[in-house]
Amino acid sequence: MKKNTNSLDALNEKKVSRRDILKTAGIGGVGVILGASGLGGVLSINESKASSHETKGEIVPFYGKHQGGITTNTQNHVYFVSLDISTSKRTELVKLFKDWTTAAALLTEGKPVGELESNEFLPPKDTGEAAGLSPANLTITFGVGPSLFVKDNQDRFGLKHKQPKELVDLPKFPLDALDESWTGGDLCIQACADDLQVAFHAVRNLIRIARGKATLRWAQTGFQRTKQSDPKNETPRNLFGFKDGTVNPDVNSENQLNNHVWVQPGDGPDWLVNGSYLVVRRIQMFIEVWDRTNLREQENTFGRYRESGAPLGQKDEFETLDLEKKNEQGQFSIPVDSHARLSHGDGSEKILRRAYSYSDGMDVKTGSFDAGLLFLCFQRAPSKQFIPIQNRLAKMDKLNEYISHRGSAIFACLPGTKQGGFIGETLFN
Repeated sequence: MKKNTNSLDALNEKKVSRRDILKTAGIGGVGVILGASGLGGVLSINESKASSHETKGEIVPFYGKHQGGITTNTQNHVYFVSLDISTSKRTELVKLFKDWTTAAALLTEGKPVGELESNEFLPPKDTGEAAGLSPANLTITFGVGPSLFVKDNQDRFGLKHKQPKELVDLPKFPLDALDESWTGGDLCIQACADDLQVAFHAVRNLIRIARGKATLRWAQTGFQRTKQSDPKNETPRNLFGFKDGTVNPDVNSENQLNNHVWVQPGDGPDWLVNGSYLVVRRIQMFIEVWDRTNLREQENTFGRYRESGAPLGQKDEFETLDLEKKNEQGQFSIPVDSHARLSHGDGSEKILRRAYSYSDGMDVKTGSFDAGLLFLCFQRAPSKQFIPIQNRLAKMDKLNEYISHRGSAIFACLPGTKQGGFIGETLFN
């Protein structure tokens, strides 16, 4: 591997105190190490690389027209973080995105973010916990929030005129119980991989690179069933035991993706063309209450059979919902307050769901599980997709009896970039 001589090298030029090295930031039981760490001494470059045989089929290219982690086949794990910008200098913000681009390209190939130091008196440039591991289909997706453009009525970086009309804080929906510690953010990083340590390593090193320019606001890990445990690659199930993500645009259809996921020319500022809007909702599930609910009630709540995932009154999981079909009692087979019926609407509002379950131990206030769904969805225009869907669900979805929306954020996920460019280049130029 060629020596990395870009601006990342400057990160370790200054002497770092032991207190700085040990400084960490944690939200909701999730910690991210911000400082340098002297873990395990110095590793050789050969040890940090996986062989081409080992990594074949496990690398998702970082560079491209679109960012990875959106239409990529969903990996087993996610490490999602929201950050706040701490610098007031536009030049430093641009440098951060350039440094992140260089590092992300290396990380997705299973490489360290810089040459591992040979000087034992300096911290290694890479934290080392992914040494010897494969790339595990790692994708790193970057997004910018509304507050990057305007915060406290201040045009922070001269970007106010570039803020898209769609990139505004989500409205407050009925029954929202949002916790400030799980909402908003100037920037986001979504790291997805088939190995959680690989995903964590990526986020840890990107936040380390951001030191002095951005700070962690909140973080959340998530999981799905692993590919090893589900060789048939069926629709994953949420913690209520039901399939989650059955109705999605076809990621193999360019037409569907252009209609529902990718921002198109004329939608708004040109800098976001080929990007997408990401809505994040941290949804707590009251699983102990759910576990005491009979199966018929559970299925009526979702509007689908638990075992097959098929709509009630139908046979196949992927059948189009028959909203007019009635049962023997003359009632709609799919109840009027069921989650499936309300989220479907007239079928025109489609979003690309990419949700993960989470479990953060025990809710100390109630003594119950702190577990639920990290709901991630991508779309071309939130005002025409997620927001009308959520308005219907918030008003009369029977599932609301068993869940609570505790966190919320919206980000514009930047277009991809090519080698020699950097993520965010279209925004800052």
